[in-house]
Amino acid sequence: MNKGMQALYIKVIKPAGKKGLDLLKKGTVRIRTTHFWRDLKFWKRFFISFTAFLFLSASGFAIYVSTLDVSKLQSPLAQPTYIYDRYGNKVSELSSSKIDPVLIDKIPKTMQQAIVATEDRRFYQHQGVDVWSIFRALVHDLRSGDFSEGGSTITQQLAKNMFLPSDKTLSRKFKEAAYAFKIELTLSKDQILEEYLNQIYFGEGRWGIQNAAQYYFGKNVQDLNLAESAMLAGLPKAPSLFNPVKDKEKALERRNVVLSLMKEQNYISETDYERVHSSPITLRKGVLDTLTGKFEPYVNYILDEAVSLYGFTEDQLLTGGLQIYTEMDPKVQQAAEDVYKDNRYFPQGKADQIVQSGMAIIDQHNGGIRGLVGNRGQTVFRAFDHATQLKRQPGSSIKPLAVYGPALEKGYTPNSLLYDGPLNINGYSPKDYDFQNRGQVTMENALQNSWNIPAVWLLNKIGLDAGMSFAQRAGLPLTKNDRTLSLALGGLSAGVSPLQMAQAYGAFANLGTMNKAYAIDKITSANGYVFAQAKPESVQVTDPQNAYTMTKLLENVVNNGTGKNAFLGRPTAGKTGSVELPHTQEFSGVAKGAKDVWFVGYTPDLTAAVWMGYDKTDRNHYLTISGGSGPAVVFHEVFSRALKDTPVQEFKIPQGYQDPWKPSSSDIFGNQRGPGNNKNASSLRDQLLRRFGLDANRITPDQKQDQKPKGKGKKG
Repeated sequence: MNKGMQALYIKVIKPAGKKGLDLLKKGTVRIRTTHFWRDLKFWKRFFISFTAFLFLSASGFAIYVSTLDVSKLQSPLAQPTYIYDRYGNKVSELSSSKIDPVLIDKIPKTMQQAIVATEDRRFYQHQGVDVWSIFRALVHDLRSGDFSEGGSTITQQLAKNMFLPSDKTLSRKFKEAAYAFKIELTLSKDQILEEYLNQIYFGEGRWGIQNAAQYYFGKNVQDLNLAESAMLAGLPKAPSLFNPVKDKEKALERRNVVLSLMKEQNYISETDYERVHSSPITLRKGVLDTLTGKFEPYVNYILDEAVSLYGFTEDQLLTGGLQIYTEMDPKVQQAAEDVYKDNRYFPQGKADQIVQSGMAIIDQHNGGIRGLVGNRGQTVFRAFDHATQLKRQPGSSIKPLAVYGPALEKGYTPNSLLYDGPLNINGYSPKDYDFQNRGQVTMENALQNSWNIPAVWLLNKIGLDAGMSFAQRAGLPLTKNDRTLSLALGGLSAGVSPLQMAQAYGAFANLGTMNKAYAIDKITSANGYVFAQAKPESVQVTDPQNAYTMTKLLENVVNNGTGKNAFLGRPTAGKTGSVELPHTQEFSGVAKGAKDVWFVGYTPDLTAAVWMGYDKTDRNHYLTISGGSGPAVVFHEVFSRALKDTPVQEFKIPQGYQDPWKPSSSDIFGNQRGPGNNKNASSLRDQLLRRFGLDANRITPDQKQDQKPKGKGKKG
């Protein structure tokens, strides 16, 4: 630079002023570009790194895809597997006739077009995964906070149904995409569509398009017309909801939606649309195989148990000609399925999400699962099972297991007085659902009315170790994170399933002995060779005296308390449970909403647990019922049908039983005591004031536990 040259450093994108502009015009200015080159180097490094990352990821994905085996897609199924009930009767079948394959040439073009228009409009453009659909679903997920939105292509659905478990995880979605790519590399579009239409479920126990055509219309698939094709194409999304056998109106609406999609995508003309749109649905049911598809909810669980417990593969179970002997009672199972198909017994959900439910019914005397339903609405082969795979907080239905059962072991009785007033233990302040302070109440009355404060106070008195130990002996999968006083109200870190709760309550119903639940007795070959045999296990949870006392307490809940809707007109015991909505900003201002509701109960014959809730709870999807309404009603309906014509039995009294109500026929205030005789319990506070001059509202409980619980309590 010449000595006379002036240097003016100008920041790019910022004005340099008049002097700077004049010098710039004279050519006497150099612009320092240090920051520019520094930024350029950063973005260059970023671009190279990002490109390398994409390359390595794509390479790894491609290597993984190359290792996948999809050859079974073209392998025919072999010998049927038969399912037997507890009486040794053949009740269901899994076989090659379940999926009666037909070639794509036999499937009318209108049927192919209807399913593509409805399930995967870009089927012929994508390579197994539709990135645009995934992006659209992701946008929906981010807006709604619900990461269960669709986006799965026909190829992905085929991959999921044929090769993957039904769990809802990111790992499963990754594998689903990988299998979809592999399928697209291996099969043509026609072959993929052929496999899909041969494998998909169309309701009424019908898998595959050929079986569906024969069942609903009494004809072979090649003879389907446009109207029939459109109706069948509308079923896979929700076969139970759009079932033309049970609800022709909904089936007609759904068929016309499919016709609209076909017209929109130029598969049919306006003339064809108008002609078929106004036509009715005419069914002509074909001959029904009475075994194929029978008791599907129970059979789905059998397959899971055979895989997880005995190491069978799905291929072996579907093609191996096995004989599976089970603990299912067909009368009980049919009763549960019938109730679950009747929407009158369930809260009305939303258009995009129904209220889900699961119910498990066991025989407490041996642990045999007598009936099981894991879903409402859409039926999918080996779908997520809300009766066995669910993990939700049990609310107040845990109180007998974590509080009152262990309290009986510690010497408390139904007449024992428990504190019910303002409570703050190391920062944990539970509330009763009615926000009342009764001063003191009996243990029986606290359980009958599902009051929260007495339960938390009592767990604090007997110790968390006692509550944890009892619940764990009963089979609940508690962890060290559950060792807080919120355990008293069902505040678990992970959660429990209806099957686990039914199994746990079975200990009370069976005089203290819990028999672990199981479905399969044995699996044999066609000629009787035993491949697997059940080995029933039992655990002594508590002694017969305490178990029977708990049964009498839980009978009072059904007869006089929160479980009245479960009353059967025969000895019935049980407990309700409701889980409040999370105390977050999302639910601010929502009054009396619930996330999960439960009823767990038993008779001398059977024990069951019922759960209801949304798969995804948010401000638009929550319950406005309690465990004493929906779940208790379902329990009542199922048990009324399952036990119809069954002789009424009383709960068995253990030998040498000492009635805890008898030694003190009245409490210290003169109130008569006995099962269900607690109507004057609310006056205890006034009697305390008169007798001892105490202000029950200012009673300070012992703050025994050191560990501070997490979160709020749940109402019961």
